[in-house]
Amino acid sequence: MEIKVTVKQLGKKHPVLSEQKIEINYEDSHITLQHLLQLVVQQQVEAFNAQSFELEDEDYTKTPQDHYLNILTDTGKAGFGSIYNLKKADVDKAQENVIQAFEDGMFAVFYNDEQLEDLSQTIDLSLQFTFAFIRLTFLAGSYW
Repeated sequence: MEIKVTVKQLGKKHPVLSEQKIEINYEDSHITLQHLLQLVVQQQVEAFNAQSFELEDEDYTKTPQDHYLNILTDTGKAGFGSIYNLKKADVDKAQENVIQAFEDGMFAVFYNDEQLEDLSQTIDLSLQFTFAFIRLTFLAGSYW
């Protein structure tokens, strides 16, 4: 089944990733939030593991496109497509991490502008609304 996903970070004008469609391995129209998160992570891990890990013989300058530079500087991390860690991602560990991160409040999930707060909450995928994953950032500081 194909779902629409947007990933955002609070306080940023531009989404980290624009709306994209991803294919999850699920056919029913109703799904729990926990199962949806696990399927999305499974799809993302499989896509990551399918990327080429070829080592480059020669070091050369990689520069981002002009329109992408603003997004890179807004996120505080500039990446140029190089993969330095050659280990494949573990699907089971990544699925455990996403559930723990959701329970710890590291990100919020919205479906048609309605926040999904419970992992056992059932979602109707036949409505074909866009999912929004919002990364939450904690404020750092001191009372002194």
